[in-house]
Amino acid sequence: MTTTLAETADLASLIAQQLAPRVNDIDLEGWYPEPFLRAVGKAGAFAGVVAPEFGGSGKGLADAIAAMAQIGEACGATAFMHWCQTACARYIQLSDNAAAKAQWLPSLADGSQLGGTGLSNTCKSNCAIERFLLTARRVDGGYEVSGTLPWVSNLGDDHIFVTGCPVDGDGRLAFFIVRCNQEGFKLVDAAHFTALEGTRTLACQFRQAYIPDSEVLAHPDTSAAYLARIQPGMFLAQLGIGLGVIRDCVRLVESVAKSHAHVNAYETDQADELNAALVGAETEVFRLAARLDANPPAGELPGLLTDVLRIRLAGGELALRAANAAMLHQGARGYLRTAAAQRRLREAYFIAIVTPALKHLRRELAKRDA
Repeated sequence: MTTTLAETADLASLIAQQLAPRVNDIDLEGWYPEPFLRAVGKAGAFAGVVAPEFGGSGKGLADAIAAMAQIGEACGATAFMHWCQTACARYIQLSDNAAAKAQWLPSLADGSQLGGTGLSNTCKSNCAIERFLLTARRVDGGYEVSGTLPWVSNLGDDHIFVTGCPVDGDGRLAFFIVRCNQEGFKLVDAAHFTALEGTRTLACQFRQAYIPDSEVLAHPDTSAAYLARIQPGMFLAQLGIGLGVIRDCVRLVESVAKSHAHVNAYETDQADELNAALVGAETEVFRLAARLDANPPAGELPGLLTDVLRIRLAGGELALRAANAAMLHQGARGYLRTAAAQRRLREAYFIAIVTPALKHLRRELAKRDA
C-alpha cells in the first residue's frame, strides 16, 4: 500500500508544505483549509485529548496545546480551527456518555470527522453577560432545541459541534452534540470578518431540532459538574493559538533588528523582553495543562479555573503587546496587505475578544478577588 504524506510527515513538514503557502488565501480569500486539517488529523495532531481506547494517543491537553502553538506560528486562524476540533473532542471525552464517545471520538481524533464548539453563548449567559439564545424542551427520548447562535466556527454540512442551553421548565443546562446535516438545523453564512475569515464561522439556526439522548453529553442534573470539568481546559487551550502568534511576533521584531536597530531601539517593547514574557507564559500554560491532564478531583477545579483565567488574561494581553510591537518594528512593510505583521495584529485582537474576552476574564477575576 502506498503511504501518503499525511501518514509519514511530521507536523512541521505538513505546516511548511500544506499550510504556510496558503496563509494569505485563508486570511484574505476566506479559504477553508480542510485538506490540511484532515492531514494533521491523520498525523495525530488532534489525538492528544482522546483516550487510547477511543482511537486517540492519550497524550493529553499539553500535547494538543503544543501542536496548536506550532500551527499558530504559521497561521492563527488555523490554530483556532485546531482548538475548535480538539475542544469538541475533549467535551465528548469528558462526558459520561459512552455511546457518544464510541461514535464520535475515533473519527475526531484522526480528522476524518471535523467538529466545532458552540459554547460561547452558553458560557457568557451562564455568568449573566448576555441572554441564552437557545432553549431545549424535554421530549420522549431527547430534547427539541430552538433558537439561533450567530457565530460558530469550524463548521460544514458534514461537521458536528457541541453546545448547551437551558431546559424549559428546569432552568438548568443540557449539553449536546449537533449534527450540521440534521433535520431542523440550518447553517447560514451571515457575516464576513476582518480576520479569521477562513474558519467557516457560520450562524446556526435551530427549529425544533431533535437531539436524541444518545448525543446528550450532560443532562440538567449533571450539567454543573460537567461544565466545571470542561471549562478550565477549554479556556487554557486557547493559549495554544496565542503562544503561536506571540512566537511569530517576536520573530518579526527580530527580523528587522539589523536593518532598523538604530531607530527601533526607541520602541517600548523589544524582542528580549517579549521573549522573556513568552517563556514565562509557556511555563505556566504547560504547568496547568499537566495538572488538568492528571484528572484533578472536582474539589480542585475551582482553584484551577482561577489560575487558568489569570494566565488566559496574561496571555491575551501579551499577544496584543507582541503583535503591536511587531507592527511598529516592521513599520511600513508590515502595513502591506499580505504582510504578516498586520495579520498578526488582527489575530491578536481575536484572541482578546474570543470567549472569554479579556473584559470577561477581568470581570470574573474581579468577582473572585472581591
